[in-house]
Amino acid sequence: MIHHISIDAHNPLRVANALAEILNGKTYKFLIAGSYVVLPFDHYGTHIVVFQEGDVWAPGADIESAKVIQTTTANFASSHGAISVPTTQHQIEKIAHREGWRVLIRKQGDEVPFSAIEFWVENRLLFEFFPPEFVPQYLQAMQPEAIVKILGQPIQPLLV
Repeated sequence: MIHHISIDAHNPLRVANALAEILNGKTYKFLIAGSYVVLPFDHYGTHIVVFQEGDVWAPGADIESAKVIQTTTANFASSHGAISVPTTQHQIEKIAHREGWRVLIRKQGDEVPFSAIEFWVENRLLFEFFPPEFVPQYLQAMQPEAIVKILGQPIQPLLV
């Protein structure tokens, strides 16, 4: 289970508010200036931090904790998140259309092992959302016997 993730956005408050709507959560100012955190107050402590575009986590020196620094921005990100949400497919599509962001409903079939809603925050960052009716397909696809059918046998670790 993932308890929290961080992303960056052109407009952090707008993104945080849209995600709060999908997660049935609330938006708060975060500890880093110009950043926000979305909290749905579920029993997992789930939250999403939305930084300003270009803010990234960087390791601290020696025994210093990680810190947020400003870097150059990128058009797309290699990371993405898949999150079960309490909202419906219709609500998610409505939010995406209102914001002008790409949304695509992927249906389980030959090309994908489970249904998901591709939700492109600011048309640059991918979230896969699972409304309640999508969750059983995802959980079934993530079982060991299903994974072997999709990906084959696991790679054996090399002994050193």
